[in-house]
Parts: sequence; C-alpha cells; structure tokens
Amino acid sequence: MSARPEGLSAYIAVTAAYWAFMLTDGALRMLVLLHFHTLGFSPVQLAYLFILYEIAGMGTNLAAGWIAARFGLTSTLYAGLGVQVLALLALTQLDPGWAIGASVAFVMCVQGASGVAKDLAKMSSKSAVKLLAPTEDGGLFRWVAVLTGSKNAVKGLGFLLGAALLATLGFTWAVLAMAIVLAVILVAVALFMPAGLPRGRKGAKFSEVFSKSANVNWLSAARVFLFGARDVWFVVGIPIYFYAVLSDGTEEGNRMAFFLIGSFMAVWVILYGAVQASAPRILRAANRPESELIEAARGWAGALFVVPAALTGAVLLSSGPETWLTVTLIAGLLVFGAIFAVNSSLHSYLILAFTKSERVTMDVGFYYMANAGGRLIGTLLSGLTYQLGGLPLVLGTAAVMVALAALTSGRLSGQSDAALA
Repeated sequence: MSARPEGLSAYIAVTAAYWAFMLTDGALRMLVLLHFHTLGFSPVQLAYLFILYEIAGMGTNLAAGWIAARFGLTSTLYAGLGVQVLALLALTQLDPGWAIGASVAFVMCVQGASGVAKDLAKMSSKSAVKLLAPTEDGGLFRWVAVLTGSKNAVKGLGFLLGAALLATLGFTWAVLAMAIVLAVILVAVALFMPAGLPRGRKGAKFSEVFSKSANVNWLSAARVFLFGARDVWFVVGIPIYFYAVLSDGTEEGNRMAFFLIGSFMAVWVILYGAVQASAPRILRAANRPESELIEAARGWAGALFVVPAALTGAVLLSSGPETWLTVTLIAGLLVFGAIFAVNSSLHSYLILAFTKSERVTMDVGFYYMANAGGRLIGTLLSGLTYQLGGLPLVLGTAAVMVALAALTSGRLSGQSDAALA
C-alpha cells in the first residue's frame, strides 16, 4: 500500500517541526556545556546540568505515550515545541552574579523542562511514522530512517550553531534568538498542519504504557546500554578533553576552541544522521525478513564494541595529549558514529515493527523512556569517569556498555508475533 497524499503531507510537516526543535536542542546543549565550562565548572558539575534533562525525559515518555493515545499526536508535538520556547526564554534570565550552586540548580530545572519538550516532540514524531508510512518494500524502515537520520544531521548543525552563537552573540542573546525563531515555527506548523494524524481515543488507560511484549522490553534494555555507551564520552568527556588540548587560555584561543569543538561535534552528528538515513540500503532491508534484521542488530552491536575498546588501548599507550592521539580519537569516534548509526537506526525500525498501530504511542513512549534512561546513565558516568580516571576510564566504560547492548540484543526473538499488545 502506498502512502496517501495527506499522510505524506503530515509526515513532511511532522519532520519539519522535529527539525526545528532538534536544531535548537543541539545548539542549547553546546551553549550550556561550553559557557559553563568557561565559568569554571568541573566535569561532574557540568554533568549535573544535564541530569534533570534526562530524568525528565524518562517520566515524559511514559506520560506522553498515554497523552498522545488519549488526546492525539498533534497535541504532544505542539506541547513539545511550546515548552522548549519557554525553557529558552527562562534561560535568558540566568544571572552571571549568582553563586555556582544557584546557577546549577536553575539550569538543571530549565534543562529538565527542555528534556520534557524533547521527548514530547520525539515520541510524537516517531509514532507518526508508524501510522503514516507505506507498508510495502520496506517503507516503514525507509521513512523512520529518513526522519531519524535527518533529525540527527540537523542536531549536528545545532552543535555548530550553538558554538558559533556563543562566540559571536554571547550566551543570553544566542538563547533569546533561538526562542524567537522556534516560536515562529511553532505558530506556522500549528496553522498549516494537514490532516492525517489520529486525534486520540477516550478509553486509553495509563497502565497500557507498560508493554507485555518480550521483544519491546529486551529492545528497550538494549537501547539503555547503547545510548549510555555514546553519552558516556559524548556529553562531557570528549568535549572537555578537546578543550584542554585546543585552548591556550586566551580569549581568542577560547573562541577558536569553541568553533573547533562545535565543528567536530557537528560533523560527528551529521555523519551519524547521514548513515542512519542510509541504513535501509546498507542493510538491504527491503529484501530481508524481520528475523534477519534482528540478527543484524546483534552483529552490528558486536562490531561497535571494537571501536571504544581499541581507543581505550590507544589512550593507555600514549604519554599525554599528543597529536597522533588526537587524530586517532577523531578518526575512531567518527567510525564509532557510523557503526552506532546503523545500530540506532535498526532499533528505531524494530520498535515500530514490534508494536501494533493501536498501541504505538504506548510502546514508543516506553522505548524512549529507556532511551532517556541510557542517556541519564551515560551523562552521570561521563562527568564521573572523566574526573576519576580521565579519558581511558571514559572510553573503557563505553566499551563495557556496548558489550551489554550486544548481550541484550541477543535476547530478541525472530518470531513476527512476539509483540503482543
């Protein structure tokens, strides 16, 4: 069955709204990380800034799945964009004269609101794909890969945008500019959203959020470890390490370090997004049954383990921040991003394949609660491991978490009827 014109229009509108959100989300993360690092925050304090963001995401995904089932997907999509606008406006009120404790508490709360916004928008967008995508010739995998891949490419541009805005406009004006642009986009999307998304059902119960499907539960567990493995180096460890290597302590040196770090993070996420979008072709998904794609998820997780394990060895063999080590880290992390992207894209497809249309928001909400849990664990460990053991402990922890992702992926069942509502 081919996609209906109204379904394609709704898919395009949802994707555009998600792009706008993720551009500000990526920029905000880079703004907060670099701005507070220059104010003297330790790696653990920097990690604290993002903790509530991830905790809020866990709770939001559970509630959002039910809210969308009850009130419709457009309600949660608009709410996500609206809450992000409010979070950005609140962040402009940060006073540089506040004590560190007060600043951390305030930014944690604002980041918590941003976490709510992110997961409202994400759950809405991913659930919409299940309902709107064509069912023939791997259409579901193609549509979810395009949405997820393009979103991450846009978020990568957001990292670069955040670093550039911080260096040119300063923290407050950069955040205010993003709030204004996102508010305009929210109004435009709300005015011109076509038909095609369900409006919800009154009988939806919150208890339905918890899945009875073994495949959904094991995939969610694998997602915890997969994203924990990424964020353990991505959130604090690598950006702060590169800042120490690139900055000479002068104002001009700091600005150059901002641009270089932002550029690397942007390239990494853009590459990640591009590979995600190409995953159906890389895996020849159109001509393979679901059982083979489940087997592929196990194999690709095993391949991913090799990268952080090898990088850990390289760092241990080095005598400090040498040029060869920096080049090795950059190359290795880009390879990690490419393999990670295939893993992530497979997961995003499998959760939609395992669920049923009548409970898609529930299962997707539960799955992304696990995703947020993995990010929370990775965020906590990112600051802690870097402060306790530096880069070797950061990368070694990532390797262990990838190994756990591979083990839990191995529990997935290849039977097509494994997911029962």
